[in-house]
Amino acid sequence: MMHRPPVAEIDPPVQVRAARKGLNIATFRSLKHRDFRLLFFTIMFTSGGQWMQQIALSWMAYSMTDSAFMLGAINGMRAIPFLVLGPWAGVAADRMDRKMLMMVSQAWIMGLAIIMTLLIVTNLIQVWHLFAFTLLSGAGWSFTQPVRQTLVPNLVPREELTNAIALQSSAFNLTRVIGPTIAGVLLATVGPAAAFGCQAALYIVILALTAMIQVPALAERLSGGPNAGRALLDGFQYIGKNEVVLWLIILALIPMMFAMPLQSLMPVFARDVLQSGPEGYGVIVSFMGIGALTGTLIVASLTTFRRKGLLLLISASALGIAIILFSQSTLLPLSLFLLLFVGGFQMTYMSLNNTLLHLNIEDEFRGRVISIYMLDQGLSPLGALSAGTMANFFGAPLAVSVMGLVCLGLAVVALARVPHIRRLI
Repeated sequence: MMHRPPVAEIDPPVQVRAARKGLNIATFRSLKHRDFRLLFFTIMFTSGGQWMQQIALSWMAYSMTDSAFMLGAINGMRAIPFLVLGPWAGVAADRMDRKMLMMVSQAWIMGLAIIMTLLIVTNLIQVWHLFAFTLLSGAGWSFTQPVRQTLVPNLVPREELTNAIALQSSAFNLTRVIGPTIAGVLLATVGPAAAFGCQAALYIVILALTAMIQVPALAERLSGGPNAGRALLDGFQYIGKNEVVLWLIILALIPMMFAMPLQSLMPVFARDVLQSGPEGYGVIVSFMGIGALTGTLIVASLTTFRRKGLLLLISASALGIAIILFSQSTLLPLSLFLLLFVGGFQMTYMSLNNTLLHLNIEDEFRGRVISIYMLDQGLSPLGALSAGTMANFFGAPLAVSVMGLVCLGLAVVALARVPHIRRLI
């Protein structure tokens, strides 16, 4: 039986109010809901720790190996758990207690951060530890992220979903500004152990906030049903029969595989292309975060905007162009300026894609569809591996140029040949 998605339109009363009032720019409107507000702060603290960990891990990897290939390989290890465990995490999210899944996976990540801190402090850290940490922490993230995504539509009204998803991204990107800067200072003054230690400490707060969230019964009603294997197959069949959902997932996975690896090559640009140290590395990543935060706040203000599909494709095209321009810059001020646009277009694109996907799927399949959508978290590290390999042989600027060209090319094809995406509202 073919499943048809709900029409991605705002309810008529909301349309009438929007027509009378014009564009609604109540940017923080969904934060009035207590449980979403708690989820928002868990995202903020989680992301802050994640950014500090990622900056410290990447800097350690490049410092210990002096190899762009090894840098890409260590980042690429995150792909394995997302690609192998990600779809099963979606099945679990549709069949189990979502709040408990979040608690367990977050405690797992905290434990790993504590172990890394101890390894660094005791001078026992080796390169293989970086590979192991990336693999095992990726397993935790492969469950935490899709489960968190499935909760958002259950904590806010449908007409506020665009705002809530954008604010969720803004929490991630606010810490993207602050986290790398703090991590850069810690790397230069105290060392990488401090970054991992801070991440572990933040998870105490994260677990406390998660425990306070009251998950509606609606989010837990799918505990029965077919066996796990059949449930996973049903999720893939649902996507295959739903053309809009299928194309939104394609548009999420392919561009992000070639745009996100830019992050993994930042140590190369910071040290070798732009001639800056760890402090400069943190600032470079922070500028991407400033642009990304701006992009998500703009999307949060577009609750009643009627051409979200078209804006999605335009943002993806602009992202590819901005990446290409950045790859050719050798001046730090110009690179920082361009990274504002890279971050802005990237998160505008990702927030809109996420919103449109949620608006076009049924809650019965939400966990499975979102977990497949979030395979980009696994494909991005694979992109990082290929980018690191290319950078090792041909240089980071050429590798990043290719990323931008692929991203731009797919966006242009979709803009020209997939009219039903352009018409989504």
